[in-house]
Amino acid sequence: MFETLKNAFRNPDIRKKLLLTLVILFVFRLGCYIPVPGLLRGSFSEAIAGNDFLSLMSGITGNALANGTLFALGIGPYINASIIIELLTVGIPYLERLSKQGEEGRKKITFYTRILTIILAIIQSVGIILTFAMRAEDTAGVSDATGAIRTGLFFDQMWLAGIYMTIVYTAGAMLVMWLGERITDYGIGNGISLIIFVGIISTGGISIWNEIKAVFTEGPIHLLAIGLFAVLSVLIFFVIVYVDLAERKIPVQYAKQVRGTKMYGGQSSVIPMKITGSGVMPLIFAFAIISFPSMIVSIFWGNTPAAEGLANWFSGSSPTWYGRVIYSVALALLIFAFAFFYAQIQFDPEDVSKQIQSNGGFIQGIRPGKPTAAYLSKINKRITLFGAIFLTLVAFIPSILFSWTAVVGGGTQNLVNVFSTTGILIVVSVALEFDKQLQSQIMMKTYKGFLK
Repeated sequence: MFETLKNAFRNPDIRKKLLLTLVILFVFRLGCYIPVPGLLRGSFSEAIAGNDFLSLMSGITGNALANGTLFALGIGPYINASIIIELLTVGIPYLERLSKQGEEGRKKITFYTRILTIILAIIQSVGIILTFAMRAEDTAGVSDATGAIRTGLFFDQMWLAGIYMTIVYTAGAMLVMWLGERITDYGIGNGISLIIFVGIISTGGISIWNEIKAVFTEGPIHLLAIGLFAVLSVLIFFVIVYVDLAERKIPVQYAKQVRGTKMYGGQSSVIPMKITGSGVMPLIFAFAIISFPSMIVSIFWGNTPAAEGLANWFSGSSPTWYGRVIYSVALALLIFAFAFFYAQIQFDPEDVSKQIQSNGGFIQGIRPGKPTAAYLSKINKRITLFGAIFLTLVAFIPSILFSWTAVVGGGTQNLVNVFSTTGILIVVSVALEFDKQLQSQIMMKTYKGFLK
């Protein structure tokens, strides 16, 4: 990776793209620290910390959500809109036709995604403000505050304050989306993925720094927690990288074809099928769905027996053992369901079989046509099964091990949320993908220089 970066900076064109990418990411991190006037940061942070799903989203945004800053929503609305449009593309014939119309079709789908992003950003802004800002109990001793909002700055009109906060947060989400698209168009790598990557790394850096400061304020006992965390992090990242790079290669042989005076074909190729081909999407889907009941209850029935009952019976942080078991089983089932669902969207055995047959290829020992499709479908299901098991383990084991470091090492919970569940897979996947794209850019520039 370091050798790749060194070679990239030697090329002027790639160096400009890298610097542009770094500048845009710096602007994103700067926006994560711009406060929103009229919002009490301490009260807002305490309210956000009480919700598991919003705590996860805050980690992805680099703690911007917990601090209630301009980029509090981060790239979340755009990701959700992209997922919804992708799922609708499978079920709605019009969107399916657009996806097959090349560049013009992609432009229309991108336009629909942006419109849906605005709608989701407005909904999320209203939900967060109503639920976690207006109902926050701690007002930090400010007399003109209602919950976490200083209504005195808005002529004591809560509705006016709500409209203002909604506009600010929606504009921030759209600006983050625009920054991500600029990286994709003019920088290196996928801008949306890099923004998520930077947010998670920033959250991890802040948590590690807080733990280091605790060594000087609370004693050297925190050194043991930091040491255990470092060892477990290296082991977990090694396993995830090893599995992420693992793939099943299916050999395909192409028959020789004579066209005119030339002979084509006669070569062998492979169909690579990765164990984690669906990436982190099944985990994101599963966590979003499983957090939906608690979100609805907290909005409409907060601080009621219904909310307390849900926390006891269905929560990852439930005080009862049966509540944690039910939550874990439901999460595992959702991960399995979405892993198989997403695998069916990404890999179509029928389509792959037709492409192989139309190009004069075949899999040795398998007849072309339906037998090839059935063979590919069987392998895809087996690989998806192992991938689903791996994602389920990743969803639980890192959090358990990091919690163990806090208990055994005597540290705080700062390190538990650094790289847990989806964060680990996102960091690994984005880093590997960025390295691949950087290498392809270097190779392309090298070939151009050779031709000149």
